[in-house]
Amino acid sequence: MPAYLAMPASGRGPGIVLLQEIFGITDYLKRRARDLADLGYVVLVPDLYWRMGSGVTLEEDTQEGLQQAFGYLQRLDEPQAVDDAAAALEHLRSMPETGGKAGVFGFCMGGRLAYKVGALADPDVVVSYYGSGIASELQDASNVDCPIVFHFGEADPYLPVAEAEQIRDAFSGHAGAEVHMHADAGHAFDNPSPMFHHGEASREAWPQTVAFLERVLPPNG
Repeated sequence: MPAYLAMPASGRGPGIVLLQEIFGITDYLKRRARDLADLGYVVLVPDLYWRMGSGVTLEEDTQEGLQQAFGYLQRLDEPQAVDDAAAALEHLRSMPETGGKAGVFGFCMGGRLAYKVGALADPDVVVSYYGSGIASELQDASNVDCPIVFHFGEADPYLPVAEAEQIRDAFSGHAGAEVHMHADAGHAFDNPSPMFHHGEASREAWPQTVAFLERVLPPNG
């Protein structure tokens, strides 16, 4: 399985498997991987479309690219993709540079898959940005033992606020869970494409995520 690897300057640190949006491993995902590496994490971005073709990267700022991305999403074998993401987590943990510690972090489609990996593979942390579909999979919530943080936009057409509230309620008894709601933000608000980007929500969510990671999976811990 091909993957993009971003290493911290120190050459070692806890691992993070970064899971893609429906557009593939884009420059945006690579930039976020480097942002995390700059914080001190070893970041692996597996190509979850690799079974359907090599190097699939779709345009994030056109309707044509969006429709192509939905086509890949519909053809994706999601249970297999979850297994592939869990294998990436296992590989990252086996690397001497990570000291056996690794979490999972996903945007959009990857946000849902990150939740599923959290229930399946016992990562050290889960970060899920606007993972639509999680509300229908809450029977697995009790299997997520690690710290977990969710981000949702309150104006997301693909993930209604009611579903976000269901997720928040399901994790209300989880001491290590955080749920952040971002006013006026739509789906994929962290993506820099003008079709999705919500600057205020993106600027608000990233420091919340960084603070969460530094608390539960410190880069120098």
